[in-house]
Amino acid sequence: MNSSKNLIQRRSFLKLGAVGSCGLLASAGNLLWQVQQVQAAKLSSAPSLSPDAALQKLMEGNQRFVEHKPKHPDQSQTRLKEVAQTQHPFATILSCADSRVPAEIIFDQGIGDIFDVRIAGNIATREAIGSIEYAVAILDTPLLMVLGHERCGAVTAAVRKESLLGEIGSFVKAIQPAVAKSKEWPGDAVENAVIANVQYQIEKLKRSPLLAERLRTGKLKIWGGRYDLDTGKVSLVT
Repeated sequence: MNSSKNLIQRRSFLKLGAVGSCGLLASAGNLLWQVQQVQAAKLSSAPSLSPDAALQKLMEGNQRFVEHKPKHPDQSQTRLKEVAQTQHPFATILSCADSRVPAEIIFDQGIGDIFDVRIAGNIATREAIGSIEYAVAILDTPLLMVLGHERCGAVTAAVRKESLLGEIGSFVKAIQPAVAKSKEWPGDAVENAVIANVQYQIEKLKRSPLLAERLRTGKLKIWGGRYDLDTGKVSLVT
């Protein structure tokens, strides 16, 4: 009888020990996770970048995306809390609203890193310019990129002079000056217009007194980019 009782007690003790060990492992795992999150947050809290350093950071992220080696930075719960009350994006990107061109993904960045202004045809409307001025003049982003992309539907419609329903045609009208500029260029008409449209929208942005002042003092640089839908690569456009 005593033998049976001792056996039961021993089994209970072992069971409790196993549960306790699992609890300790779980606690250790949670602690390790929290430490990693804090370290990630510290790494992401970098000082203000120069325009050139910001461009390098952006393009290095795109290279990781192209090579299928993303780091997914600044996407932790800690980062979410870190930028909940303030933001300091290192780049502003005027890009097409196309669902295949999400800036944070193709540049392998995270929450609070990029100030996105997305509109079909990546055109610099009055509202888009105002949004960009806010990012540059108020949030101090040192880099502005106008990002066009391969086989852009808005640019294609502008090249073909298509008549579109509702307000969709407004994009065609906004891109027509770029189409006219690239009309005599050799090669594919749509591809040429994509590049010309990036350059044309940059010209419009440089007319902004707020952006022009930042450019003059060296606090801002503007670059054009062309995104390849097939490879995921962003090429710089001058």
